[in-house]
Amino acid sequence: MTYSTQVDAVILAGSRPGRDRLADHVGLAHKALVMVAGKPLLAWPLQVLLDHSGIRHVYILAQDPAELLSDPGLAPFASHPKIRQRPSLTGISESLALFLSDDQLSEYVLVTTADSALLSAAMVDHFLGETARNKPDVAVAMVERETLLARYPQSQRTWLKARGGAWSGANLFWLRRSPQVTKLLQFWQSIEKDRKRGMKIVGAFGPVLLIGAVCRLITLPNAIVRAGRRFGLKAQLVAMPQAEACIDVDKPEDMRLVEEIMANQAEASA
Repeated sequence: MTYSTQVDAVILAGSRPGRDRLADHVGLAHKALVMVAGKPLLAWPLQVLLDHSGIRHVYILAQDPAELLSDPGLAPFASHPKIRQRPSLTGISESLALFLSDDQLSEYVLVTTADSALLSAAMVDHFLGETARNKPDVAVAMVERETLLARYPQSQRTWLKARGGAWSGANLFWLRRSPQVTKLLQFWQSIEKDRKRGMKIVGAFGPVLLIGAVCRLITLPNAIVRAGRRFGLKAQLVAMPQAEACIDVDKPEDMRLVEEIMANQAEASA
């Protein structure tokens, strides 16, 4: 697929406050450097975005991006002309708010995470296609439960239940550089610690939305549209057809599943 307009992408590769279960498991200080199928975790989404024709630059957002890129498994990327480095703050939301204040960025920015090892060109194509068509201020990629369980019934995910189905996040986001989005990020900073507790997050957007979600009166796509309106934003849920889109690497068991999927994909394409 050819893109007439390119956007910038950012990979969140920093460390959250406290200890990381996966990094501790393998004895590393940085989760982004955990080896998955012979490469540092960060290398997988980084390579996909660098190769994608719809991406202009790829920004690595971490406490010390240069330290990550000095790792032997990532050193070949250090001089890549599309890569940019930006230091992060303590939290994701405040780091993104500062990042989006850079006037050199494209108007819209794609955001993903270093643990999205199964990110593919097809996923980026689908996500960029949906957001380019609708031009939302904010978009979140999600996978419906039936889509995932049809392929990987053994995968354990956090589900956000609503009318018509349950959804899991896919670690792909679309943000417009605007004061309204900055305001949303500032709000998100106050509830970021509850990111795995779906109903607590929904409730933070107001009692009407919470009641609608708890009673299964509204679909999740509709709930996201309504939540965006509270901040004067056009918000969108992008349903991903690829089951792998919501399988990230948070735990040792995730790593085993991802390596199994990668091996099967390599065998199928051989």
